[in-house]
Amino acid sequence: MSLIPATILTGFLGAGKTTLLKRILTEAHGQKIAVIENEFGEENIDSDILVSDTQEQIIQMSNGCVCCTIREDLRTTLQELAEKKRKGELNFDRVVIETTGLADPGPVAQTFFMDDEVAESYLLDAILTLVDAKHAPEQLNERQEARRQVGFADQIFISKSDLVSADALGALTHRLKHMNPRAPQHIAHFGHMDIKNVLDLHGFNLNATLDIDPEFLSPADHDHNHDHAGHDHGHDHDHGHHHHGPDCDHPSHGDAQAHGHHHHVDDDVKSFVFKSERPFDPGKLEDFLGAIVNIYGPRMLRYKGVLYMQGSDRKVIFQGVHQLMGSDLGPLWAAHERKSSKLVFIGIDLPKDILLQGMEQSLV
Repeated sequence: MSLIPATILTGFLGAGKTTLLKRILTEAHGQKIAVIENEFGEENIDSDILVSDTQEQIIQMSNGCVCCTIREDLRTTLQELAEKKRKGELNFDRVVIETTGLADPGPVAQTFFMDDEVAESYLLDAILTLVDAKHAPEQLNERQEARRQVGFADQIFISKSDLVSADALGALTHRLKHMNPRAPQHIAHFGHMDIKNVLDLHGFNLNATLDIDPEFLSPADHDHNHDHAGHDHGHDHDHGHHHHGPDCDHPSHGDAQAHGHHHHVDDDVKSFVFKSERPFDPGKLEDFLGAIVNIYGPRMLRYKGVLYMQGSDRKVIFQGVHQLMGSDLGPLWAAHERKSSKLVFIGIDLPKDILLQGMEQSLV
C-alpha cells in the first residue's frame, strides 16, 4: 500500500485554521481527506457538516471525508486510522492534522520520522502556517510559539489581509520573509485557497530543488546589507528587500528606509544561508553537523541544503527538523553545471558565525 500523505496545519489562535479546514473538507476536489483535530481547538468543525454526531471518535463526513478528534496521542490516532484504512473500514486518501493555536509543530513533524509504525504508513507532505494579518505583529512580538510556527512552515497563508493597510501588509510579508525565506506566502480570504497550494507540496521530500526565494540570495542584497549602520548585526537583515509579496504593493526599497518600518523588528527566529563552490569533506561535515545538532538541535527549526561533496558525482540533498537530520543522494551534477553547496538554516537565536565558520572549516 502506498504511503498516506499527511499535512500539518498550524497557526495562532483565531488565524482561521478552522475556516480553511471547513473549506478543504467541503470542497469538491474529489479527494477523501481525514482530518485529525486537537481536541481543545477553539472551535471544532461544525457538526452540521458531519454525517452523524456519534460518540465515536471518528466521524464520516457528508462528502466522504473523515473527521477525528484526538483523545489519546497523535501516534495512536494515526495508527488507528491507517489500520482502518488497511482493513477497508475507512476510505481516505490523505490526512490533515490541525494543531492547537499554541502548539509547536516540531514534535508533531518528528512523529513522522521517529515512530517506525507511523513512518511505515505515512509520508509527511508539508507544514502550513496561517498568519492573521491584523494580530500577527503583536503575536509575533509577544509569543515565541507564533514565531516558531513561521519558522517551521513550508507554506504561509496570510488571513484577514483586508483588515490592514497595504503598508502594514508589506511590513508583515517582509518580516515573515526574514524569518523564513523558504516558504512562499499566499493571501487567504476566508479560507478561499487554491487546493494546489495546500496539498502535495512535498515540503519534506529530499528533492534537489532548494526552495529559497532566489532574490534572498542575490548578491545585490549582500552589498546593501552594509548600508544601514546599526542594522548589520549579521542577521541577514536586509535580504529580500525587493521581494514582492502576494497581491500587495510594497513601498520601494527607498521608501522602506524612509518609513523605517521594515527594520525595527529583530525576531529571534531568523534564517541565513551558507553558499560555497568548494566541495565539503564528508567526514568533517558529518562531525560538525552532528556536534551542532547535538547542542543547538532544539533551537534549529528547519534546515535544508543541496551539497557538493568531495568524491561524489551526485548532489547530496540534506534536511532536518530539530535534532533529526537526513541526507540522500540526488541527481548527477550536469556536465555544464557549476558545482556548489547551498544551505538554509532557520532557527531561534542560532549562532550564525559559529555555524558559517564551521561549515567553512568542513570544506576540502
